[in-house]
Amino acid sequence: MKVAIFSLMMNLPNAVTGESRTSQQKFQNVINQAVLAEQLGFDAYGVGERHGAPFLSSSPPIVLTAIAARTSRIRLLTTVTVLSVLDPVRVAEDYATLDHLSGGRLEMIIGKGNDPRHYPLFGITEEEQWDSMAERYRLLKRLWTEENVTWEGRYRSPLNQVTTYPRTYQSTIPIWHGSASSTLSTELAAQFGEPIFSSNSFHPQAKYKALIDHYRERLAYYGHDPSQAVVGAGSGSLYLGNTAEEAIRRFKPYYRAFSATESAKHNQSPFVSLEDTIANGPALIGSPEQVVEKILSYHEAFGHQVLSISVDGLTETEQQEQLQRFAEEVLPVLKREIPSKVWEKPSVIVKEEKAVR
Repeated sequence: MKVAIFSLMMNLPNAVTGESRTSQQKFQNVINQAVLAEQLGFDAYGVGERHGAPFLSSSPPIVLTAIAARTSRIRLLTTVTVLSVLDPVRVAEDYATLDHLSGGRLEMIIGKGNDPRHYPLFGITEEEQWDSMAERYRLLKRLWTEENVTWEGRYRSPLNQVTTYPRTYQSTIPIWHGSASSTLSTELAAQFGEPIFSSNSFHPQAKYKALIDHYRERLAYYGHDPSQAVVGAGSGSLYLGNTAEEAIRRFKPYYRAFSATESAKHNQSPFVSLEDTIANGPALIGSPEQVVEKILSYHEAFGHQVLSISVDGLTETEQQEQLQRFAEEVLPVLKREIPSKVWEKPSVIVKEEKAVR
């Protein structure tokens, strides 16, 4: 199994120490975390997109460019790019630029996002989100694969013979489809034969498994081999302790702080306590052995090849401690027990481009 570290760059006062980070300190924290992730042998680092407090992740391509400058191997993901509200021309240009600056390490996860504040901010209604995302996605695909694109749609002005620059560094920037709540996202992914990434964060396993099963069924409908499906899945919060009791005791203040945020309330999790979340949800809170057992049980249900974890909100010392423990005590078991071919072969097939002499 491949493991990615994801961050939404949530910047709240620390639930244990009360310490607050400035925006500058949080940006540096995320960059340092990505550098550490590469050093510890993780496979990817992802930055999500949100537009409003307490998140600082309104511009993932800029943050990922800074990370690209400090790393050399780790894959760089967006988690997610909220394509339902973005101009595909701007997205094509920004992410093709990042693709070059990272040396072809970029992969994009697209989605509608789960924060309703961005709809009025960018001038669409929540009811339009799915149609908007599907239209913008089809245009983005054309802009990256075609030149002299002529296009007309509902959610931006028409294009006439447009070629965006720079062209992508990779022959194709890999695109995943974020999956959290609707079969509309799994349908779009299946139609294009592209991978999905299940959020798997706030609800019982059955909800997410139903969407993954639907994705595989629709892959077959569109003529793709469902046995070759590529699936990623999140995991909620991570906190490793020597025992389950220690992990729960140390993480509980963070759980209470996260649960009180508006974004957490919006997700309407059915779990009523941390213990309920651990017993019936995807949270990885416990001893390394317990966490490995839970990941393996979710893999049996999902068949996913990539797992994402997050240590957002913890103190800097705890972030480092948790990532190091996971890398030393959990990651080797996952690599051994769940072989994954994702990212194993060089994914960069560079386009031939004539230099100007």
